[in-house]
Amino acid sequence: MKANLRYTLFTFFIAISSTVFAQNGKIQSVKDDYRDFAYVKTSEVLLEVANKGYKSVDLFQKLGNSYYFRNEMKDAAKWYGELMAMGEVIDPEYYFRYALALKGIQKYEESDVWMKKFNELKPEDLRGRAFMSKVDYKATIEDLSRDDIEVVNLDINTEFSDFGTIEYENGVVFASARGGGRKYRWNEEPYLDLYSVEKTEDGSFGEVNEIEGDVNTKFHESSAVISPNGQYMFFTRNNFYRLKYKEDDTGINRLQLYRAKLQDDGTWGEIHKVHFNSEDYSVAHPTLNLTGSRLYFASDMPGTYGQSDIFVVDVNDDGTLGEPENLGSSINTEGQETFPFINTNGDLYYSSTGFPGLGGLDVFKSEGLDKIVETSNSRNFPIENVGKPVNSSGDDFGYYENLVTKRVYFSSNREGGKGSDDIYTFEITECTQLIAGTVLDKKTMEPIADASVVLFDAEGTEIERKTVGTDGSFELEAGCRMEYLIRGEKETYTGDEKRFTTPTKKQDLTIQLLLEKDVQEISPCDDLAKILDIPIIYFDFDKSNIRYDAEIELQKVLAVLNKYPTMNIDIRSHTDCRGPASYNEKLSERRAQSTRQYLIDKGIDAERLTAKGYGESRLVNDCGCEPSSESSCSEEEHQLNRRSEFIITGINGKTCDDKQ
Repeated sequence: MKANLRYTLFTFFIAISSTVFAQNGKIQSVKDDYRDFAYVKTSEVLLEVANKGYKSVDLFQKLGNSYYFRNEMKDAAKWYGELMAMGEVIDPEYYFRYALALKGIQKYEESDVWMKKFNELKPEDLRGRAFMSKVDYKATIEDLSRDDIEVVNLDINTEFSDFGTIEYENGVVFASARGGGRKYRWNEEPYLDLYSVEKTEDGSFGEVNEIEGDVNTKFHESSAVISPNGQYMFFTRNNFYRLKYKEDDTGINRLQLYRAKLQDDGTWGEIHKVHFNSEDYSVAHPTLNLTGSRLYFASDMPGTYGQSDIFVVDVNDDGTLGEPENLGSSINTEGQETFPFINTNGDLYYSSTGFPGLGGLDVFKSEGLDKIVETSNSRNFPIENVGKPVNSSGDDFGYYENLVTKRVYFSSNREGGKGSDDIYTFEITECTQLIAGTVLDKKTMEPIADASVVLFDAEGTEIERKTVGTDGSFELEAGCRMEYLIRGEKETYTGDEKRFTTPTKKQDLTIQLLLEKDVQEISPCDDLAKILDIPIIYFDFDKSNIRYDAEIELQKVLAVLNKYPTMNIDIRSHTDCRGPASYNEKLSERRAQSTRQYLIDKGIDAERLTAKGYGESRLVNDCGCEPSSESSCSEEEHQLNRRSEFIITGINGKTCDDKQ
């Protein structure tokens, strides 16, 4: 398609130099052909000249263009590379084209270098800004890609250009250059017509036939869409109406939108031009939303940001159209935006060269765009690259999907095809993620047998519940790119849950659910600080008064003592080794006694409480303060020694001595 309709849709942006090649009559002799865009013929002459060793900016620009606009990116990159090696000041657009050509041959790192140079020279350009905002775009695209989808090249493809598929009745409608007849000088292929083909019972396609009626002419027709009621077809054609072929002031025949009506005999007739067609710009590639109330299309009409933009227009009840509106800079760039498609959910798919991609035209998605257009004045739309396998290093365009049949069609000139453009298809399969994990005791990190694992959707609706085995392990399946909450539960434990969003690309996810013991057996010699998960009882520097944050922790001890009136505890305060040992012992003693007094003041019988400060005499690690060891311990390691213990010395008539 790019070697056909893009010629007339986007020729205005091709940079044609008027420089006269001094001392090079052969180049000058083909200039008229070049201005007529007869690249296939001219490039052979330019190549011959370049291969003889002649060099000039204009020569390399023209030679690079001749391959670039035929999507032969290997040769385009070669000659644009020669252009860059000249080291002369050139239009920054050539940096962009060179970067795109390098992407086309999968030299992504080198492409990024020239995109950065392009952005430096044109910092206001949306294409460069989009690239700089997502320099890691390749990783993002990889995350959005699917490696579990099998793409099929349709049997109906030929050695010519086939593209732009939509489903219609029990088959598809598409454009093709297979018809024979007069050839289009751009690529020496026949002009495009619209064709239809029905599916057979086994899912393959039958005989391909031209669309019946008055749609096809001796010039190009492509990119059809049929209204939801089946009565109207909008399609793209050269400016050829009522047997009159019209060109603009520069001699270019533009593309236009036409509307056909279904006739009683099943053919398409009553062809009408849409009212905003013009001889001065192109309008092409229509698509309709679910209700047929809005039509989206591509155009280079006044008001575009770049080479072509995506527009939207209201469709009236009688099939006529309102006034077009540009979708704005979140969708459109200074590059090409073309081939829009709206699915039944209102998501916009379209192709662009202006946003970071894998090369050439990439397919992008703007989720929920049609709904935003309907309900809001905002034109700030989300956009993302749909990734592989739809996108490749070539041109990928003409995306179409049926969410009921789960069937996708798209067009591409990627390597391995049958013709210049081919139609590809695949089935939308449910992408599933395997969520594997274990339920563990947070303190011991041992598996918790017979725990329940519950999976919820983003709204909190329970999806699945499982009971784990003795090893605490579980496996669940979830969809891709969806938000979930997973929860672990068991009696006598406080549950744990994690909220997560699954990636687009299928991969296994591992999750640990850590449950804390809520009901714990207590016995003499146990430390309430460990049972109640009490951290350090902090005191202000060189003080022994109870701070507010320490009081909160002591309230936990108080609650246990009140619940078990036979429980006695020994309060033990420790310090790290820093500071004089005698001072640390006295300070810890004051703090232990202050803690004991706090509990007494709260109503605990003094006979149930003992307290002692141990200073630095009972370190729990090797963080002593001898010169050889002081520098080897971190602050966190020293902190482990600054602890408080609440040792149960007796409960229910049993003492710590009985346990020992």
